[in-house]
Amino acid sequence: MEDTRWRWSLLTALAPVAWGTTYVVTRHALPLDAPLWGSVLRALPAGLLLLVVARREPQGSWWWRSAVLGTLNMGAFFALVYVAAQALPTSVASTVMATSPVAMMLVAWALLAQRPRLLGLAGATLGLVGVAAMLLPGGAGVSAVGVLASVTAMLMSSLGFVLATRWSAGVDVVSSTAWQLVAGGLVLLPFAVVVEGGPPALDGRALLGFAYVSFVATAVAYLAWFTGLRHLPAGTVGLLGLLNPIVGVLLGVLYAGERLTGVQVLGVLVVLVGVLLGQPSLRAWVARRRGRGSAVAGPAAAALVGSR
Repeated sequence: MEDTRWRWSLLTALAPVAWGTTYVVTRHALPLDAPLWGSVLRALPAGLLLLVVARREPQGSWWWRSAVLGTLNMGAFFALVYVAAQALPTSVASTVMATSPVAMMLVAWALLAQRPRLLGLAGATLGLVGVAAMLLPGGAGVSAVGVLASVTAMLMSSLGFVLATRWSAGVDVVSSTAWQLVAGGLVLLPFAVVVEGGPPALDGRALLGFAYVSFVATAVAYLAWFTGLRHLPAGTVGLLGLLNPIVGVLLGVLYAGERLTGVQVLGVLVVLVGVLLGQPSLRAWVARRRGRGSAVAGPAAAALVGSR
C-alpha cells in the first residue's frame, strides 16, 4: 500500500515541476502584454487534444461544472498567472503561489471532511517558512499587482481543485480534465478578443513556448495533478505543489541569471522537508517502524521481567 502511495505522489509531483518551468517560459518566450490570448492558447489546444483522446462529451450537470472548474482552475487562473509571470521575478511569482497547501487543506476540511493531520500541518508550516525564506530576500521592489494576481490565482485554484475532487465520481480523469481546459479556454476567448483584439503574432520561439506550455505544462501536468487528487488527500497533493517554487527558483538561477542567497538555499531545503512530512507513505512508514519497535520491546521486556 505504501509503495502505491509513493507512486501516486511521484506521478502527482510531475505537475508542480512542470508548472514551475512555466514562469521562465512565459517571461522569456511568450509575447508581452497578451495575458488573455496567452491563456487561451495554453488551455484550448491542450483541452482539444485530451478531448480527442477521451472521445466523450459532458453529460447533465457536468456542463455547468466544467464551466465553473474551467474558470477556477484554468481560465481566470491562467490569465492571473500570466500577469504574475510578467510582473514579478521568476522566484517571487512561483513562491507566492506556494501558499496554496494551507488553503487546500482548509477547503478540503470544509468540503470533503478531510481533517488536516498533524504531520501535514507541520509540513505546511515548514513549507510556508521555506517559502518566506525564498521570497523575502527578493522582496524589494515587488509589484503589488503581480502579488495580487498570484494570491487571487492561488485562492481560486485551491477551491477549484477541491471541487474537482468532490465532483469526480463517475467521470474518468482524462474526460474531466479535457472539459475543464476547453471550458476555461472558451470562457476567456471573448474577453481576449474584446480586450486585446486579434491573437498576437507568434515567431518560432513563441510557437515552441506555447507548444511546451500547452501540451507538457498543461495537458500532461493537469492529468497528473487530477489523478493525484483522486488517490491522495487534497492536503498531501497541495504540499506536493511546493515543488513548484523550488523549480521556479532554480530555473531563475540557471536560466534567468537570478542569484540564490544562502537563506534561499535553506528555504529550498526546508520546503523539501515540508513536502516529505505531508506524504501518507512517510506517516505509514513511521507508524510501521514504531509498531516494530513495540513488538521487539514487548518480548524483551517480558524476558527481562521473567529473569528476575
